[in-house]
Amino acid sequence: MTPTNTAATAGTLRGVLSPQERHALRRATALTDLDRRRFAGAVLAGAAGTASAVALSAVAAWLIAQASLATDIAALGVAPVAVRLLGISRSVLRYCERLISHDTALRGMSALRTHLYEILASARTDAVVGLRRGDVLARVGADVDAVGDLVVRAYLPMAVTATVGAATCLGLAAVYWPSAVVVAVCLLVTGIVGPLATIRSSRLAELARQEQATDLSSTVMTVLESGPELAVSARLAGVMDDLARTERRLARTRDRAARPAAAATAVDSLAMGAAVLGNLLVGLPAVQSGQLGEVWLAVVVLVPLAAFEATSSLAPATVQLVRSAGAARRVVAMIEAAEAGTRSGPEAAAPADQVAVAGSAGLADADGTTGAAPSPREPQTAALPRGYRTAARPSRTSQETSQAHLHAQDLSVGWPGGPVVAEGLSLDLAPGRRTALVGPSGIGKTTLVLTLAGLLEPRGGTLALNGTAPWLRPRQEVAASLTVTAEDAHIFDTTVLENLRVAHGDLSPDQAQILLRQAGLGDWLDGLPEGLDTVVGANATTVSGGERRRLLLARALAAPAPLMVLDEPGEHLDPATADRLVADLLQAGGRERGVLLVTHRLSALAAADEVIVMGRPRGKPHDGQRPATVTGRGSHEQLVATHQEYRWSLAQENPLPQPAADMTATAATTATNDH
Repeated sequence: MTPTNTAATAGTLRGVLSPQERHALRRATALTDLDRRRFAGAVLAGAAGTASAVALSAVAAWLIAQASLATDIAALGVAPVAVRLLGISRSVLRYCERLISHDTALRGMSALRTHLYEILASARTDAVVGLRRGDVLARVGADVDAVGDLVVRAYLPMAVTATVGAATCLGLAAVYWPSAVVVAVCLLVTGIVGPLATIRSSRLAELARQEQATDLSSTVMTVLESGPELAVSARLAGVMDDLARTERRLARTRDRAARPAAAATAVDSLAMGAAVLGNLLVGLPAVQSGQLGEVWLAVVVLVPLAAFEATSSLAPATVQLVRSAGAARRVVAMIEAAEAGTRSGPEAAAPADQVAVAGSAGLADADGTTGAAPSPREPQTAALPRGYRTAARPSRTSQETSQAHLHAQDLSVGWPGGPVVAEGLSLDLAPGRRTALVGPSGIGKTTLVLTLAGLLEPRGGTLALNGTAPWLRPRQEVAASLTVTAEDAHIFDTTVLENLRVAHGDLSPDQAQILLRQAGLGDWLDGLPEGLDTVVGANATTVSGGERRRLLLARALAAPAPLMVLDEPGEHLDPATADRLVADLLQAGGRERGVLLVTHRLSALAAADEVIVMGRPRGKPHDGQRPATVTGRGSHEQLVATHQEYRWSLAQENPLPQPAADMTATAATTATNDH
């Protein structure tokens, strides 16, 4: 874009947008990685195409007027060729402009989405947990599209209009300068006064439309994700009625949003008529006085009809500017909220004992627990299992593996802004060590896992990963030493191989087969119709619960980290399957991996080196506000022998068969009580 066009666009932005909107647009536009050379090429092609239309009008007017006066037709031979050339070039140049501008916009949308995903993925969990899925869908979908449309539907029309308007006025000035003044004044009226006169109503209508579109996305996501539950509770009909009302309001708001553009179009038509009439009024006296030829009068009168073609896109461009500014504000607000919780800076490398642990402001569930917290991002880099080699990434040396160490001392955990849900935890996890953390559901085990992984800041105590605070380090550095497989880790709607490559992008098919067999999926893999290329469906709906868990285990084994944390791997499985899976997980790491297994199943923990039992401290009954703490630790055999609650919970998992006489007596007692 030329300096003149840039200044014109900047002036328009200052007149239409607030400082906050201009800041958001600059930030969002920077994230699109806009190719200025491509944009300049689009402006040049668009301006040349529109200028061809203006020149076509001028040459045609001159040709018609000259033909009515000339007696020698041969003297007009060049003009028809010019008309044909300008007519063809107009279409060709406009096609080139569309091609370049849309390619630039689509590249920008792709870059913006990529940056947005990277920022959200690198943010701490507490920074993004409060976002509704409908909001995230609207931000990365419609709002990113609106920011991308800024190039094609706002910046480009403004730059083309400014360029063509200036060129038209200069051309008319060379013929008769008063006509250039008339056209310039009318262009300024339709280019500035028209959009500014309708901007307020356009802004109000657009803001309402954006809010209703977000509500629509949230409601649709609720219906898609919770449809069966809503149907069982007889609330689905009410939600669908709300959805229909939102759609009707959105349609009415879109109609209102179109009215300002219609008003601006009327202003454009009136200004064009005024330019034609004004040039006629100033041109007739000039012809009578001999200052302007009769043929050139036709040119200066008819040229405005084509010159105002470019200004007709300014009103929609202004509406798009408002729409894109609102979208950019929402996108940037989400980015800034995520960046506020991102670990960065020189303090990330500080030793853990030199980092003061304090509560940090953030978002939490109402009860301070994890609730439906999103799963931590699967690591992008990965090392290979023992014996694997790859040219793309060197394998981890035994010295690097042995140095991996997760240390917690008197650790207190909780969501920022919420209560402390667990405290007093101390553990050491190193390669070759297998630790199990057990406790009843809802006691804060998942919150503890997120804290150990550096996704949440500790509320107290000491936490160190390889000697540094994990919540202050970049996510990629933490993932190189520690990988977490959450209870609700996602299975993607792609092939088995690509699901494993989430943890290791360079994983070969042979390596994937070894990992799947190591995870106990050998027979399942042999039965797949297309082997590793079989698509498992959205969130693995085509596989059983046990197969899904083992697929996640194989993905965890493909990760590079020598330390592995698994949260409730046996959840929602039958007891026998869950126990087999837990036993396999404790053995899967070998001596080169440290495994921390978080579970409420006790039957298969004999292979663990240490079992840490969490529970509510003894004291006031029904005091749900008291944080959980460690109530026992030791080997499985030691806890069975010494820990009463552990022994009782284990007995509930494996109840002894009741003698027949006792069953008869129990049945008789029950029948008597019923009567």
